[in-house]
Amino acid sequence: MDNRQSVLQVKNLQTTFFTDSGEIPAVDHIDFHLKAGEVLGIVGESGCGKSVTSLSIMGLVPSPPGKIVGGEILFKDRDLLKMSEAQMRHVRGNDIAMIFQEPMTSLNPLFTIGNQLIEAVLIHEKKWSKKQAREKAIEMLKLVGLPRASDLMKDYPHQLSGGMRQRVMIAMALVCDPTVLIADEPTTALDVTIQAQILKLMKELNTRLNTAVLLITHDLGVVAETCERVIVMYSGQIIEEAPVKTIFENPEHPYTKGLIQSVPDIRYKKDRLYSIAGNVPRPGTIERGCRFAARCEFAFERCLQENPELYETSTAHQTRCFLYDKKGAEALDKALIES
Repeated sequence: MDNRQSVLQVKNLQTTFFTDSGEIPAVDHIDFHLKAGEVLGIVGESGCGKSVTSLSIMGLVPSPPGKIVGGEILFKDRDLLKMSEAQMRHVRGNDIAMIFQEPMTSLNPLFTIGNQLIEAVLIHEKKWSKKQAREKAIEMLKLVGLPRASDLMKDYPHQLSGGMRQRVMIAMALVCDPTVLIADEPTTALDVTIQAQILKLMKELNTRLNTAVLLITHDLGVVAETCERVIVMYSGQIIEEAPVKTIFENPEHPYTKGLIQSVPDIRYKKDRLYSIAGNVPRPGTIERGCRFAARCEFAFERCLQENPELYETSTAHQTRCFLYDKKGAEALDKALIES
């Protein structure tokens, strides 16, 4: 039994972008929690709302046009959405840190690695001297496995490889010992070898520092290797949630099954790699019905008329699909018999 306390709770979160062409609900009534020391994965195709969810938690949704229009984001029972910008600046980095997708665009090319790390420390540790901040920065560079850490403090971002820059970003995110680390596609721009090293490093740091990690990715291989629990998002909604072993052994939602089938497997020779037909719909374009219905091979009449709720199908397993509602399952069985 997992007795760890939740450090982050997202309740009924709604984030909308107000554009000239109308309102776009990028995140639509989602609920989840993150426990102390847990690694939770959020997966889905591009445009499903994963990154907007992370930006909402950090209070970094660009406004205008974006705005959080409803819900709560509780960090240790404090609602982040009720905090002022000054209060959120204290939370960012100090309590909740984030690693962004592309380290070269996250690091300032005009300042050395040392200047940027020292600044991150001094913003939150105002009583520290510059010497103390420098020692802490070098300690973090060593912690993330970078050689000659003292010399690296003098280097500029362009002088480092992609893998080294990503390690610097992890060091910067962890320099103030945050409780929660949000990693948004942290290995997207890296080759497979460096990707494996970064994932191993994040897992080791999670174990050593007991930092809770929210890992956002489209790569199921990363999820299988790193996460304890998985949330699958589609078109701004959570459509399935379960422990990682359950997701891979017994996926329930047709979308999750399609994602897993799309992963290349060297054990089986296939003439053609499976792919899910169609594309993720633009947020706000589907006014009724299941948002996956147009791409789903199991869709029936009810799917086109109603949006399913999250059904609890077993312990710690939820699925947003009428196949797991008794009435929906009976209708499908009848349709299959008649056909």
